[in-house]
Amino acid sequence: MEERIRKTVTRQCKAIFPNTLNANNTLFGGEAMKWMDEVAYITATRFTRQKMFTLKTEDIKFLKSISPNSIVEVIGKVEKADPIKLRVIIEMYAEDMYSDSREKVMESVFIFVALNDKNKPMRIDYSRFEKDLELEVI
Repeated sequence: MEERIRKTVTRQCKAIFPNTLNANNTLFGGEAMKWMDEVAYITATRFTRQKMFTLKTEDIKFLKSISPNSIVEVIGKVEKADPIKLRVIIEMYAEDMYSDSREKVMESVFIFVALNDKNKPMRIDYSRFEKDLELEVI
């Protein structure tokens, strides 16, 4: 399981440009949440190789505001896999474009379910890679 989780960690970087700022001249929270959901979705899909759907988010934390002239990195990692749901931890880090400063600015957990061909929820099919998971699916 640890090897599959490691192989499916997803990282995406974005530059903070004027079109992503809010009235306070910081990154618009909705834009940050969109980026987090995108990385979580990619992580879940890479892990299961099935159609996935964001069921819910848990406890989105805005830890620090994100200024212009920043680069953010959004990182997704599977936390827990069970037959019905997949939990993906998302962390966002910001760094100044012109210095070495870097700090965590957001975090959340995204819960995903698999969808069948008719876009209805279904059990996650781990049978294709049970050997990789060493039957450790929780």
